Amino acid sequence: MDDTPLVQLDGVSRSFVFKTAELNILHKADLTIQQGETIAVVGSSGIGKSTLLNIIGTLDKPDEGNLMFNGEQILGYNNEKLAAFRNKNIGFVFQFHYLLQGFTAVENVMLPGLISGKSKKTIEKYAVDMLERVELGARIKYRVEDLSGGEQQRVAIARALVMAPALLLADEPTGNLDQKNSHAVHQLLKELNRETGMTIIVVTHNSDLAGLMDRKLTLKDGKISPV
Repeated sequence: MDDTPLVQLDGVSRSFVFKTAELNILHKADLTIQQGETIAVVGSSGIGKSTLLNIIGTLDKPDEGNLMFNGEQILGYNNEKLAAFRNKNIGFVFQFHYLLQGFTAVENVMLPGLISGKSKKTIEKYAVDMLERVELGARIKYRVEDLSGGEQQRVAIARALVMAPALLLADEPTGNLDQKNSHAVHQLLKELNRETGMTIIVVTHNSDLAGLMDRKLTLKDGKISPV
């Protein structure tokens, strides 16, 4: 049985320099994430939770250290190769859904597949299947501005999952939703983890969502620590 971690951070540091100060978010931090784990990154605002997520998701690069994915060092990839890797392996869900207004739900969900070069017919089938999975089968032809906030966030989740990524990264995915819709998204994430074995990492202030995850982590003194 292959026990290679899905994601491994070794000695990762990340700082931001301002006019009057330097902010050290990560300092030689380590983290190992196994395939199929669910992890909540929690803590007060400003400690660097989103920065950590962006580094894991290759949207930001550390100042030093290694980022391994399935045992392969990926920080040396050029921008084109890194973008292709990200599109294939990582799904993103944010507090703000960033859907394209004027386009339908299915057109939004199809975008990652079209970018990757899949045929329109093939990716449309995947997109419809995923929208049905998030209980929006009756809304596939609706323009996103005609959907409720909870429905729009489910479209965003379907878009993140249409390429069947190994890793789903979610940054405050229910921050703009009411309690009912938040609960529905929470349950959907856990169901997807159980059914597909997808690894999920969420940044959240929501204690209910954090409580559903296998592990809770926080950032303290530049290190990644268990809660």
